[in-house]
Parts: sequence; C-alpha cells; structure tokens
Amino acid sequence: MFLNHIPAMLRILAVFIIILFGIKKKLSLGSAFLIGSVVLGLLFAMNPREILQAVIASLLHPKTLALSAVVCLILVLSHSMEAAGQMKRLLDRFQGVVRHPGLKLIIFPAIIGLLPMPGGAIFSAPMVKDLGERRGLSGAQLSYINYWFRHIWEYWWPLYPGVLLTTTLAGLNLWVFVLYLFPVTVVATAAGYWPIRDVLNRDEPDAAGIRSKRTPVGPFLRELSPILTVIILGLGSGMILTRLMTGNGQTVSKELGLILALLAAIARVWRSNHISPERRWSILRNPKLLHMFYMVAGILIFQGILNQSGAVEAISRELIDWHIPLAPITVLLPFIVGGVAGITIAFVGATFPILISLVNTYGQGDLILSYMMLALVGGFAGVLLSPLHLCLLLSNGYFDTRLRPVYRYLWVPCIALVAAAALYFLGLHAIR
Repeated sequence: MFLNHIPAMLRILAVFIIILFGIKKKLSLGSAFLIGSVVLGLLFAMNPREILQAVIASLLHPKTLALSAVVCLILVLSHSMEAAGQMKRLLDRFQGVVRHPGLKLIIFPAIIGLLPMPGGAIFSAPMVKDLGERRGLSGAQLSYINYWFRHIWEYWWPLYPGVLLTTTLAGLNLWVFVLYLFPVTVVATAAGYWPIRDVLNRDEPDAAGIRSKRTPVGPFLRELSPILTVIILGLGSGMILTRLMTGNGQTVSKELGLILALLAAIARVWRSNHISPERRWSILRNPKLLHMFYMVAGILIFQGILNQSGAVEAISRELIDWHIPLAPITVLLPFIVGGVAGITIAFVGATFPILISLVNTYGQGDLILSYMMLALVGGFAGVLLSPLHLCLLLSNGYFDTRLRPVYRYLWVPCIALVAAAALYFLGLHAIR
C-alpha cells in the first residue's frame, strides 16, 4: 500500500493537525480525538472492521470506565461545592487564617486550584482584585498572580484528569507519581513569586485595613474537609484495594479507591449543606458529565488504535534510525501540542502513548517516571503560554488587560520551570 511508503512521523503529524484543527474549530475533545483515531487507523492500513473492534475494546476496558467515573465524580464534587456556596465560605474562612496580604494574593487562587474547575481562575479573581488594588498592582500583575498560582498543583494533584490519565497510560502508581512530582509545585511557586516579589513584599500599614484579625483554623479546615476526604480516603482505600484485588480488578484499584473517596466527599457536601433532591438531580444530569465521559473515552480510543495499528512501533523505528535523542522529543512534542490546544488532557492524550512506547523501545522503561515528569512539565509550560487557555482569557478579561503585558510575567517562570524539570530529570537519571 502506498501509505506504507510515507514516513510514520508524517502520518502521525497529519493526525495531530486534524485533532488540533478540530479543537480550534470548537469541536469537543472527545469528537476531535475520535475523528483523529479513525484517520490514524486508516493511515496505518487498518480496515473499518479492525478500527471498530479497537474502538469497542477501548470503550469496554475497565480503565476507560473507571477513569471516566473518577473524572465525572470530580466534576460533581466541584459543582456541588460551588452550588452550596462552600467554595466561597472556604475562601471567606481563610481570610483570617493568613494575615499577610501578599501571601493571601498567592494562596487565594492556589486554594481554588485544589478543585479542578473549567475556568476556575474566575472564582478567585474578585478577592485577588480586592487585595491587589489596595497595594497598587496593575491589571497585568493581578491577572498573572491569579492565573499562575491557580495552576501550581496541576503537575501532581490527583484530582486533575491529566494526572490520572498520565498514570493510567504509563501504568504508574498514582501515589508514587504524586510523591515524585510534588517538588515541581515548589519550583512553580518559587518561580511564579520571582517576577512580583517586590510588590508582594511591600509593607502596608495595618490602618489601611489590609491585615485582618486572626481567626481559628478549624472553620477553614471544616470547609476544606471534602477535598481532604478525597485525598486521605482515596490514598488509604486505593492501597487496601491494591493489596486485596487481583487481575483486572488490581489494574483499576487506585481508581476504585478514588471513586469511593469522591462518593463519600459528595455525600458529605450534600448532607452538610442540605442540598435538596431536586438540586442534586440537577447537578447529576449536567451535560458536562457526559462530555467528560466522552472526552476520556475518545482519548483512550486514540491510545488503543495507536497500539493496534502499529503506529507507535513504526515511529519508534524511524526515530532510532534517525538517531534523535529522546529527551528533547519528550519536552518539545507535548509543549507544541499543549501550546496549540491550551488544555492539559489534550497533550497528554495525544503525545503520551507515543512517548511511553518510545521510552520502552529505547530500553529506558525503568525511567518512565522521570520521562513522564519531563513531558508533563514541558506540555504544561505550553498550556500556560497558550493564548487559548480558558483561565488566561477569563483572568485577563476580568482584570481588563491584554495578553502581551501578562506574557511579560509568564515567560521567565515557564523557562525556569522547564529548566528545573530538566535538572530534576538528569538527577533522577544519575541515581538510577
């Protein structure tokens, strides 16, 4: 077949262009990946029956069902806390826990970032504006603070779909991944602080009403308890289920642990906030839940056809023949897709199946964790710089600023983040 004479990299590039074009044209991620999956199968000589069989096998795989359930339940928890006013109370309770206004500017958006929400930066924007304008910060500075610190957790926080999808695709233990990726958040916080250190350290008189009276931490922790429930119960039950289950059950044990924890957290929010049955039903029939399931299914179908078609093996052979180093590919491929798509799960779903296979082909499967760290940081740097990132657009709109002045603050932390990830990567390799 004449397609076999076209380099596999060019065929995959064509599929990426189709997926990214679909995203740009406002197709849902699920539809963009499903179309890309069909084109991928055809470009690698799969017949329609083989493509259909691969689609059905991917849809019915326990990982697809479990991961889709986790992502949908995270959305239910997020919407429940928002509908009950618990997220607003959480931030209100926090006001008296930290008295320094400069720290509040950072921590308010960071707290919002603990719970994944599309366009979540808009929730912390009013409080950042209130604190920041008293200190004379510009709209660009306020937008940057609100945007950057909202996203410091996304490299490892187990409620983010990109993290869950990464561990699923790479077959990594979720909690080991969390432990190894946590230092990236420390670097992101420090790198993000550097461009605005002068305005955050500027002293302000208490008389201006900036320093609030200290309040007990208990009410704040009480409002934070649903999120803590997910983490603590999810960790504990995931470890127990991993020990008790065998076969296919063990492959989804960590997802089952998170499902149990999320159900417990949702029940707690509903009960403690006296959410009516009608309101609960309204949350559960939100069309976004179906879109989330469709998105996860589309990405895992794409992975299944990548494996079934032999595309990954063909790409691996070409890269080995061309003697292209693996580390630069691991950074650049996710960075480009992340920058074009503006969403984490897009670069994870599109590039990680290929990168994971390349790592194994290069005989470095024992270092898969360090490669996934490097790829995730590279891809997320692209997402942070993407002009299509919803949080960036909403934050800029709220603070009435444009992209260019905000980019002046963003580029240094992004470079620092990728450089730190490269050093961390080399360090992990040195101690292998």
